[in-house]
Amino acid sequence: MKSKIQVIFVTAVFLALAVWAWFKPADDISDSELRKLAQFPEVKAEKIFNGQFMSEFETYALDQFPMRDEFRTVKAVVYLYAFRQLDNNGIYVENGYAAKMEYPLDEEAESYAFGRIQNVYNKFIADSNANCYIAIIPDKNYFLAKEHGALSLDYDRIFNDVKKEASFAQYVDITGLLSIEDYYRTDTHWDQSCITDVAEYLAQSMGTELEGTNTVKTIDAPFYGVYYGQAALPMKPDTVNYVTNDAIEAAQVFDWQNSKPIPVYDEAKIYERSPYDLFLGGSLSMITIDNPLATTDKELVVFRDSFGSSLVPLMISGYKKITVLDIRYLPGDRIGSFVEFDNQDVLFLYSTAVLNNGKTLK
Repeated sequence: MKSKIQVIFVTAVFLALAVWAWFKPADDISDSELRKLAQFPEVKAEKIFNGQFMSEFETYALDQFPMRDEFRTVKAVVYLYAFRQLDNNGIYVENGYAAKMEYPLDEEAESYAFGRIQNVYNKFIADSNANCYIAIIPDKNYFLAKEHGALSLDYDRIFNDVKKEASFAQYVDITGLLSIEDYYRTDTHWDQSCITDVAEYLAQSMGTELEGTNTVKTIDAPFYGVYYGQAALPMKPDTVNYVTNDAIEAAQVFDWQNSKPIPVYDEAKIYERSPYDLFLGGSLSMITIDNPLATTDKELVVFRDSFGSSLVPLMISGYKKITVLDIRYLPGDRIGSFVEFDNQDVLFLYSTAVLNNGKTLK
């Protein structure tokens, strides 16, 4: 009798899930994973006979399964804490910080990244009077991997490669100013309120002084970073702080990708699917920032990835104008159409993760 009850119960659960799966509306996006979900595949005879339909249907069924996030959390907890695996889907948690394993070093991708940077310098900067600098931002594994027993990049090699392959620029070592506490717990990025010393050091290295008194403001909304959804673990959200001062408040920012002015900080973004877009509108190909309160005529051009979105505002008080370029989206060959290099400071600011995935640079 007991066995029959168990069989009936399990059958009822599977039947309920099957009915739920068939009749529930398909979700467009996974808020936890920050990605689009597969939709019901197009029904065509050709796709059915060559097997493509069933392959796409399998992906659709996995993406749209009822209580998918809850089941992902159960799986992650069992894998990490019951089976004692080091990671779940490449994500691990150490001392309350989630990080994604970045290994091994992709020499081809790194070489490609240096080639793109060198190409930009050769074509647009080499014959100018610009002063070039380069700084590399280590990912969270730099601080966590050894303690966790996880594989990670050879960071010393990367830093040495930067000095060798980008010898046209003065290397500014910022690693000594950083610790794991400077990064969000659930996200890949750094916390802007923790890197004011990094901004000051970069400014000093470029012969510039940042002016004014900073004020830190906190947004009263939870921030669930990209690793929160990927890890599928029950983690507390981060708090987003941002730094402001008179120069930041007065700054005039223009988004050339969408041809419109934007604020330095758009608090509304914190409630959208990419909360880090709060800083300078997120991943935009080109923006300019004019500082009407500047006491200098110095200009800065920053080639950056997403980490630069939160660092660049801290540099505003030291320059009359800042041009921010992201060659992941802006083809390098077009830079000369927008920027004339002549006596500016030029900062190449990239994370180790972007160097290791260098083919994202155009």
